[in-house]
This record gives sequence, C-alpha cells and structure tokens, in this order.
Amino acid sequence: MNRTTRILLSLIILAACKAQAADLQPLDSIRRAALQAVGGAGAQGQARLDSSLRLAACRQPLQAVASGTRLAQVRCDDSPGWKIFVPVAVRREAQVVVVNGPVRMGQAIAPGQLIVQKRDLGGTDGATFASPDQLAGAIAARALSAGDIVTASDLQQGQPLRRGDPVVLVSRVAGAEIRMPGVALGSAQVGQRVAVQNTASNKVIRGRLSSEPGVVEVLQ
Repeated sequence: MNRTTRILLSLIILAACKAQAADLQPLDSIRRAALQAVGGAGAQGQARLDSSLRLAACRQPLQAVASGTRLAQVRCDDSPGWKIFVPVAVRREAQVVVVNGPVRMGQAIAPGQLIVQKRDLGGTDGATFASPDQLAGAIAARALSAGDIVTASDLQQGQPLRRGDPVVLVSRVAGAEIRMPGVALGSAQVGQRVAVQNTASNKVIRGRLSSEPGVVEVLQ
C-alpha cells in the first residue's frame, strides 16, 4: 500500500468516525440536563455517566426531571427515543443550624447545643434552619450526633408525654366525641401508644398520643 493510498484510507476512516459521532448525543449535554433538574439553573456538582455510553442524538431538547435529591431522569422524546437515570451530586452551600454535641431521641434541644455553619446541602433531605431561634423548644425525633445538620424531619411534632402527666382521653364512636380526664401511666412520643388511667372510673385504657398537647386518642 503506497503512501497516497494510506492517506486516503485514513481520511475515509476519520470522516466515518466524525459522522458516527455526529449521530450520538453528547454526554455533557445529558450531564448538564441532569444537574439542572436536581439543583436548578446554574447548579454546580457532578452527574455521573459511563464514558462508554452511546445514545442516539436527540432531534429535540432533552427532557429532565428530578427523581429525588440524588437522581435525575433524562429522556429524549424522539420516536424511537430513549430514557436514562443519572446519579447526581449537587453542591449547594448555605449557612445552616447543626448540633455541636450528641442529642438523645426525645430530648429537648438546648440553645447551647446549636451552632451555625456553612455546609454543603447537596445530599440533605428535608427543610433546614438558618437560625437556632427557629428551634426554640424543639424535641429530637431521633438521636443526633455532633456535626449533624438539623432538618424538620429530625424534630418531633408536638410535646412528649411522661408518666404522671394529666391527659385528656378522647373517644370517637359513630361520629360522637367523648372527652374524659386521665393520667398517663407511661411515657410516649407523639404517635406512640400509651396506657392511661381514667380518673373518673380508674379504668386503664390504651391510647395513642395525639399531636394536640395532652390529648390521648382511645384505641377502639
């Protein structure tokens, strides 16, 4: 094979490779769409794709929707089209409230246990807080470790119940509601079951602590 033939053959191969690449969707366009779907316009972070992935070039704009805080679905609506799920790690920094020491589940969080730090919220689920004042009187719904970001899901809704606390027993039958005074025979968090003594009849009744302070709903 002479030199001229080799050059011509190389040019043909190069042209074929370029034509093939033109028929494929650029991976960077998929990454950008996934990142924007999860983090919004201008989001920074990383969308992970296998560099060997080959998808047909889409003749219309890519469609991308978040499937959580760490995953996006990117699709091409051509016929036939394609769909792919892309893992995403978004960098989203903000000043948020964190705990500076361990907090037990059911413990009231003291102001001295809270500090404000600049943190990456890319992998954080749930609403966060910008000031410790927003957590005045808050009770931990789970155990927290030093450095944990406090989110709304970490906080208990309503007040806990302790043994000896006065309560109101609420019984609902056939659309009617009956309220009776009682005393808690144990401790409970909102939504948990607890034994309560009816102070009028001395009868022990099982109920569930309501989010309404001091109210125990009788279990039928």
